[in-house]
Amino acid sequence: MLTPMPIFSFLFGLIIGSFLNTVIYRYNTGRTVGGRSHCLACGHTLTWRELIPILSFVIQGGKCAKCQSRFSMQYPLVEFITAILFLGVSLKLWPINFDFTSFPLPLVAELIAHWLVMSLLVVIAVYDIRHKIIPNGMVYAFILVSAILAWWQDPERLLAGLYFFAFFATLWLVSRGKWLGFGDAKLALGIGFLLGATAGLSALTLAFWTGALVGLALIAFSKLRRASASLTIKSELPFAPFLIFGLLIVYFFQINVLQLF
Repeated sequence: MLTPMPIFSFLFGLIIGSFLNTVIYRYNTGRTVGGRSHCLACGHTLTWRELIPILSFVIQGGKCAKCQSRFSMQYPLVEFITAILFLGVSLKLWPINFDFTSFPLPLVAELIAHWLVMSLLVVIAVYDIRHKIIPNGMVYAFILVSAILAWWQDPERLLAGLYFFAFFATLWLVSRGKWLGFGDAKLALGIGFLLGATAGLSALTLAFWTGALVGLALIAFSKLRRASASLTIKSELPFAPFLIFGLLIVYFFQINVLQLF
């Protein structure tokens, strides 16, 4: 009855990642997530053999079996990243082996909550990259789950979230939305709830650093290519992925940026 937790977590993450792809593509389109998946080019309804996470993509060469149109690399990437995140959470919270017949319910609830947080973060990051907007429903769910975890584990984290929200909301208000969006302030609220003051500040600092570095690198690359629509310092760059990157680095590796100073 003993099952290696890392194997279960990784495989479960692959399945959830496949579902998250559906959520990302259908969110705010008027379509439900319950309908059958199909090729976006020809409308071919995908069979179960074409929906095996990562494996189907590799076997079919990343193409539709009917019209040979290429599928987006988003599909296997989201599945793999979600699986890695689920694996990381299980290694952080749970012993290597677990028994399905007897397990502590509080630990199970915590594990599921953190898996839910990771799923929401994946959707928020990818959706922001695709549409340059943070989906309200997803960020509100992230805030709610993070607030419940904070109340359960360390209520002082609720205050940290409010501080971070006030800071980002002030930047949004002063810049009239030019520096960052109000969705980033909501995301910072959840980050504070999840990580607390010190770890949350490290995550936000890493987000600003990586965002600046990637932005400058993209501008330099655009200039070198002499693209007709070159990027500038004023070009819009989704910030949620950098906030989430900073959160994940601190969450999994307990990096304290303040110690560098």
